[in-house]
Amino acid sequence: MKARSSLKQEFLEKWRKGLQIGRNDSTILERKDAIKLSADVAIAATRNAATRWRRALLCDVVSKNPTNKHVVEQILGHKLKNTAATTRLTTACRRRILRRGQNYRRRKRNKRSRALRKLVPGGEEMDGVLLLQETLDYIVSLRAQVDVMRRLAAIT
Repeated sequence: MKARSSLKQEFLEKWRKGLQIGRNDSTILERKDAIKLSADVAIAATRNAATRWRRALLCDVVSKNPTNKHVVEQILGHKLKNTAATTRLTTACRRRILRRGQNYRRRKRNKRSRALRKLVPGGEEMDGVLLLQETLDYIVSLRAQVDVMRRLAAIT
């Protein structure tokens, strides 16, 4: 229970930091995007860098809008590695995972596994065992994120 509590605390601190960075957003849509960006980066920042969903989430955030890189680096508390090299590495990993998983997916794919792959960031490129491991880790992170957000909403 203590580990979950510290995860929530770390998420809250990183999320608050991200919200403070995006304070000067003027429109409601910009504010909504800033809240989502800071929540995504904060939850990714609380997890081990080895988790693929974390790397995929951060890569997606930066690739969708390169100006997000500065916000991501401030929330993480360190500079991101060379994004071109990271993108190549991520692409190479995705290709390897895809190649390894193609035969398995042809035989074993069903509605549930397809739905799960869509829910986990980077899940489309993962094989079954890795997908389950990443899903479990992602669910723990999301649960902590939701708990913190609910408590914050209850306070205001």
